[in-house]
Amino acid sequence: MSTTNPTEKPGGGDPPPEGSSSAPAAAASSGHLEVPQNARTTSETPSGQEKKKREYKEFGHEEEKPTHAKVDMGTIQLTAEDLYDKEKVDLETIVIEDVFQLLQSSEDGLTHEEAARRLEIFGPNKLEDTQQNPILQFLSFMWNPLSWVMEAAALVAIVLSNGQGAPPDWEDFVGIVSLLFANSAIGFYEERNAGNAVRALMESLAPKAKCKRDGQWLEIESAYLVPGDIISFKIGDIVPADCRLFEAINVSIDQAALTGESLPQNKKAGDECFSGSTCKQGEAEGIVISTGPNTFFGRAASLVGQDDETTGHLQKILAKIGSFCLVTIGIFVLAEIFCLYAGFRYRYRRGLNNILVLLIGGIPIAMPTVLSVTLAVGATQLAKYKAIVTRITAIEELAGVTILCSDKTGTLTTNKLTIDRNTIKTYGPYSAEDVILFAAYASRTENQDAIDLATISALGDPARARAGIKLLDFKPFNPVDKRTEITYREESSGKIKRVTKGMTGIIIELCTRNKTEELEEQLEADVEDYARRGLRALAVAYEEVYGEQPDAEGNGFELIGLLSIFDPPRDDTKATIDEAQSLGVKVKMVTGDQLAIAKETGRRLGLGDHMYPAKVLKEGPEPGSRFNNLDQMILDADGFAGVFPEHKYDIVRRLQGLGHLVAMTGDGANDAPALSRANVGIAVEGATDAARGAADIVLTEPGLSTIVHAIRQSRVIFQRMRNYSIYACAVTIRVVVCFAILAFTYKFDFPPFMILVVALLNDGTILTLSLDRVLPSNEPDSWNLTEIFAYAIAYGIYLTMSTITLVVVIVETNWFERTFEVALSNPARNPGGRLIDKNDPQLHMITYLQVAIISQALIFVTRSHGFFFMERPSFALMGAFGIAQLVSSIIAAYGNWGFTDVHVISGGWIGIVWVWNICWFFPLDLIKFAMRATVIKMIHERQRRRVQAAAIAAAGPPAPVERVLSRVQSVHESLYSNRMTFLRRTMRRFHLGGKIHVKPDELTRISSIQAQSTGQVLARHPSRPRPPPGVVGTIEH
Repeated sequence: MSTTNPTEKPGGGDPPPEGSSSAPAAAASSGHLEVPQNARTTSETPSGQEKKKREYKEFGHEEEKPTHAKVDMGTIQLTAEDLYDKEKVDLETIVIEDVFQLLQSSEDGLTHEEAARRLEIFGPNKLEDTQQNPILQFLSFMWNPLSWVMEAAALVAIVLSNGQGAPPDWEDFVGIVSLLFANSAIGFYEERNAGNAVRALMESLAPKAKCKRDGQWLEIESAYLVPGDIISFKIGDIVPADCRLFEAINVSIDQAALTGESLPQNKKAGDECFSGSTCKQGEAEGIVISTGPNTFFGRAASLVGQDDETTGHLQKILAKIGSFCLVTIGIFVLAEIFCLYAGFRYRYRRGLNNILVLLIGGIPIAMPTVLSVTLAVGATQLAKYKAIVTRITAIEELAGVTILCSDKTGTLTTNKLTIDRNTIKTYGPYSAEDVILFAAYASRTENQDAIDLATISALGDPARARAGIKLLDFKPFNPVDKRTEITYREESSGKIKRVTKGMTGIIIELCTRNKTEELEEQLEADVEDYARRGLRALAVAYEEVYGEQPDAEGNGFELIGLLSIFDPPRDDTKATIDEAQSLGVKVKMVTGDQLAIAKETGRRLGLGDHMYPAKVLKEGPEPGSRFNNLDQMILDADGFAGVFPEHKYDIVRRLQGLGHLVAMTGDGANDAPALSRANVGIAVEGATDAARGAADIVLTEPGLSTIVHAIRQSRVIFQRMRNYSIYACAVTIRVVVCFAILAFTYKFDFPPFMILVVALLNDGTILTLSLDRVLPSNEPDSWNLTEIFAYAIAYGIYLTMSTITLVVVIVETNWFERTFEVALSNPARNPGGRLIDKNDPQLHMITYLQVAIISQALIFVTRSHGFFFMERPSFALMGAFGIAQLVSSIIAAYGNWGFTDVHVISGGWIGIVWVWNICWFFPLDLIKFAMRATVIKMIHERQRRRVQAAAIAAAGPPAPVERVLSRVQSVHESLYSNRMTFLRRTMRRFHLGGKIHVKPDELTRISSIQAQSTGQVLARHPSRPRPPPGVVGTIEH
């Protein structure tokens, strides 16, 4: 026998068009590799004695043999009890004949009458979609406690103040209503532009289906399919409903977007195909077992909408901040009511104006607006990094994310099969490059499947796959031979040669040349090593052909090498994961692919290989393991493999129950439920419409590197919001405490309209905080509200002292008049030197100017970590501050408004106020440092001890997983949600809008659940027809 020199390079030459002497069908994408677990090969020794049988344990799915029902299907009555009793019917492995009998159908299909009857029972084969009423949606943004207080203030100004000869307070009413509508308009605009996940899932369903009714093939709307229908699909079609195949010709189905499996799957008679998957090869007929919301696809959609009633993290924080402000205001409003009316015997209207000052000045009504603008600007900045934000509150939650759950296929990896050059095995005098070149010869260059494409791509230059050879014959992959084969003439030598590649067990059985016991043992070990690492094996063999005919006998195939095929990580994934971990974010892989593949990918990415199969999520840790409960296992694991949508959903839910903010990345419809449940759902580039619709952030560039930019940017935005929150709470304290004390001591009646002007100028300035320069933290951010409230109380009391001290000096002494030669409009004083008219209009204007200037200046202290002048603010913030101070000073100099009790003041008074505020401003940094060294340090120490105690408690008995951030926990918190709340629940109570909800624990073994549900409904609604031909047995009703 002659051999080929492996170093011999083929010459040039143009090959004939491929397929000139080959079958036109494309090779199945995964068929080169898949092999039954127990595939064995035998060979004969030269002496004719049989060698030992070998088992090539290649990587792949284990096959389950179909079984019959354990009782006579023709005699049992199919009640719900029968269907759920596996001692009678094991629906997970039931043979196709029993499926026909269970669904009361035949290969001729249903009758039109029966199909119409079942349509009434099961509903249309489409997903429910509910449209929100835009008017109710707009009004819902005025339905929270902060807005209620402002709405009450508006009613007070227009209704209750109309008495004792005084007209309604139109000015205050218009100002308050304008603030409310501005806030609602921004929130409404945000939500109306958010993606609708359920609609995206609906659009992904196949619009048409080929169905057999009354023995005739028809093309109907897929929405009219019902369980028991007979359908047909071919290459390029989308499977219209979940079905079991009873006829399949070379069928390959791409269901990566549904299950996360890297490779398209070969399907044979008896297998199940999922709705929404794509037929990549062949044609098939099947019986529909589930439609619409009961399909695998539909259950994913129902999970996407299941947590629609969950309060967002930012809304929960707003609820607590709002509660702090409301309690503060409530205490001092009650105090004023008792003191002013009961103590001072104020008239109705006079006391009402004082209460309005506390309500208008104390409520941070613009807080949702300011935070929304801050987040919206942040979303625009994220767009520069190719990240589209569909729910802007997710930016705040991304800053606090502690765990990132990532899908593997298409997210961490390229979802593109590749030859792993580092693991190629060679046998004999052949190099790895020789093996790749020979494998490329045995691959199609047109109409390629995934394996052929990966093989030819490994060459670098696809032209080399036909360079120097003349193609004589090509046999594409088919599910019977499980290999491809090329016969070609080598132009440099004129010799005819033949190369084949395919499944290991098949290729080694063909080999007769140079096959030894040692070679087979080595091959068996190599294949098992690949299987342990989740790599798929592709064997390559070569022979020379006698004579000049392409179909002539050869000198016997010789095994030359073994290729490993895998889905490689993206180029930037490892660096992205390392950077995410340096930012304090733990990354976990959650994939629908197999455990061995997940572990190998985890090792390559540095994630670790402490990964577990999905079954542990149901069974829990094994007895005697180091984990006391499932929650500990999930927290410790590097990832999970073989998971379905409900598993991903449950992992995210449990991590949230342990107190973590969780981000989930993905690209397929199978990721949509977990994307929806996660605090932050991230759809990567190339994601399906369903994943993009369920996600909060959609990436438009490949890979995960954009996520690191998004995390850093979100932490910048978080710092801006934290700075504003301290400022807003401090202003509430300073306004409420300050004017209450002035009313108690001097019966000081500050005009409500002027406090509204202060609020408008402050909020207009603070809006530019969304563009401020701040430094992000290197750890996940969290809302430490105790710290925020402590700072706010300290700042608020200090600013209150600055205002009260100024008023006391003016009222009790004439030092300013004597020193700076200024005067009030009514300067009369009593013999003790005290000002007689303590409600002098000019004194009101002086107080207004002092409060307006120093309140806005406070933001420069709250935004900095050190001295305020050490961290330069943005030009926008500085410019807005300057304009606001100029406007405040102009109002003080020229604001002679007849409708409110103020009067212009001289330039001398304006200068006095400015110098006064500057003197009081500088010590604010000292207060910040003193608080940090004392009170804040104590708060952090107490929280650290609490965390340690919680960690010790976590090692004890398993704690029940609680629903986190839920409206069920607190009605009060739920009222701050930027989604439909009270009004929408009222609509549902009166059946004005419906939504499909499916419990996550229903999503086990999809075939079993679907067939059980369908059979149960049919048992309750028997059609009583004469058994159609082809059905085995009868059904008793």
